[in-house]
This record gives sequence, C-alpha cells and structure tokens, in this order.
Amino acid sequence: MTIDTKDFLNSILASLSRIDYVKPEDLPNIDLYMDQVTTFMDSQLASAKRYPEDKVLTKTMINNYAKNNLLPPPVKKKYTKEHVLTLIFIYYFKNILSISDLQRILNPITEKHFASDSDLGLEDIYSEVFSLEHDEVSHLAKDITRIFNVSFDTFADAPEDEKEFLHTFSFICMLSFDVFVKKMMIEKIIDELPKNDPREKEKAEKKEKKQKRTE
Repeated sequence: MTIDTKDFLNSILASLSRIDYVKPEDLPNIDLYMDQVTTFMDSQLASAKRYPEDKVLTKTMINNYAKNNLLPPPVKKKYTKEHVLTLIFIYYFKNILSISDLQRILNPITEKHFASDSDLGLEDIYSEVFSLEHDEVSHLAKDITRIFNVSFDTFADAPEDEKEFLHTFSFICMLSFDVFVKKMMIEKIIDELPKNDPREKEKAEKKEKKQKRTE
C-alpha cells in the first residue's frame, strides 16, 4: 500500500494541533477524592492517550508519587487544586525523566509554591508555563514539516518497493534524534541544579532533632 505523503503529513500535523492542556479555568474548585481525581485527569487528557483503553492516571500511580515524595499527602483523603496541578506536571514529565529527576525539579516547586496562599502559587506557575503552548505548537509544526520533507527525500536510489518504509524509517530516526538530544539537554540542566534530595533533608532534620534532645 502506497502512502500519500501529503495526507500522511497532514494527518501528523492534525494530531499535533489536537494536543491540548488542562486550562486553569477547567480545574475543579473543590477538593476531590482519589476516584474523582483519576476520572478528571482521564477526561481532561484523553487526547494525549495513544489508545482509548489507556489510563492517564491510576490509584497506584498516585500512591507511588506520594511514596516517592513527588506529591504532598492529601488532606483528609481529599486532593486540592494544587495536587491536581502537580499530577499534571508529573504526567508530562514522567515519560522522559526518572523519579529522581522529577524530585529535583518538582520538589522545589511544591515546597515553595504548593500552599494556596503563596505569593506566587502553583496555579500561577502553571498558567505562565502553559501559556507558551500555543506558539510552541506552531513552531513544532513547522519543524516537523521540515524534518518530514528531508526524510522523504532520502534513499533516492533504493528499490521502489522499499522506499516507502525507508522514508518513514528516516522520519522516525530524525524525530527520535531530536527527542534524544533534548532529553540529554534536560538531564544536563537537572544535573546542574542544587541538590534537593528529600531523603537527605529528612536525615538532616532527624539529626537536628536528636542534637536538640541531647543539649
């Protein structure tokens, strides 16, 4: 079966244009139980799922995030707007970053800006960051079109019955290289951040308490 390159590219760009994020005004104004959180996340981020049966968030995931100090504990088994915002950040980061990397970048945010009465709250940070999304999607669409055109000009001398797959393979390789390089850059930036290991912080606090008891 021969791929219509124009239709193929248009299909890819259409899927890119459907990428959306949870708008601040769509966030719940009431605290939610865990079941309500998973339902909310699944409905709001449905367009990001690869397959309809995929789960955006599960109870096990939430418990693991809390266990790894990524998510502050719920208040009387309920999750606030700030909890939901933290889970959204985790959702976007988790496929490219390790738990330890997530801790390095999210712990300073939750420690300083999680409280709803903060001068610069988590919702303010979320709104500022995600307001850049529209322009960034436009830039990405242009770059993907460029990569697509380059990759479909490769293997000019290949047998006709092999060109289609080789063109697609080239396209995948070029996109993957872009992801690989950006992931390396992100990891390098994280490695330069000040250490903020919650386990070390906990040890320091225990040591301080022990010293006070012996004084």
